[in-house]
Amino acid sequence: MDKFSFIGVIVGFAALLGGNFLEGGSWHSLVNGPAALIVIGGTLGAAILQTPKNGLGKALSLFTWVFNPPAYQAQTGIKKIVAWANAARRDGLLGLENLVEREKDTFAKKGLQLLIDGAEPESIRRVLESDLSQKEQQDLYAVQFYESMGGYAPTIGIIGAVMGLIHVMQNLADPSELGPGIAVAFVATIYGVALANLLLLPIANKLKLCVLSESRYKELMIDGLLFIADGENPRLIELKLQGYLH
Repeated sequence: MDKFSFIGVIVGFAALLGGNFLEGGSWHSLVNGPAALIVIGGTLGAAILQTPKNGLGKALSLFTWVFNPPAYQAQTGIKKIVAWANAARRDGLLGLENLVEREKDTFAKKGLQLLIDGAEPESIRRVLESDLSQKEQQDLYAVQFYESMGGYAPTIGIIGAVMGLIHVMQNLADPSELGPGIAVAFVATIYGVALANLLLLPIANKLKLCVLSESRYKELMIDGLLFIADGENPRLIELKLQGYLH
């Protein structure tokens, strides 16, 4: 669980509400149902319209990474690769069969199976790099769902503001209708800008970092497996992979 994500959300909205309070406003002044409906509904609708069904499902599944990102630790990966290299050096590549059954990472498991099957190092590289590239592209495409919402939200907020002003202009003769109309106009703008800059764009950037972290870990796996395929010394493999720690 990433506590800093929770802290970031709390600090951002606390600053917004705190600033409003210090200026003499109340939280009630920032609560407006029509403005929320316009901004949230319009933003979701626009993002869903541009996203294919499978991309939408992937984007929703990635959302959990914001508060519970996958743990890809280079040091753990290096230790795992060195253990595989020692087993291959001691028992041959067929000695990795027992390790394949216990490996939970499907990417690493596929690489180990290719090693055991006697695939050439260049073939192993092509297969694994193709899998890595496709997975990274799919994940980054899914992240665009949140990035696009971050782009649409401020514009939808402006649309809400214009709608509120239209309502005001239509009721100039009735002072009781002016207040609600003006409130929708300004609150909708706040909702759009705040939603984009305090939630949606940070979420997109956080997910991008998670995707790149996963790709970096898989690159480590590819290099390690190729070193094993080339029959290099386990200690030398560990030294070569130390660069992934920086």
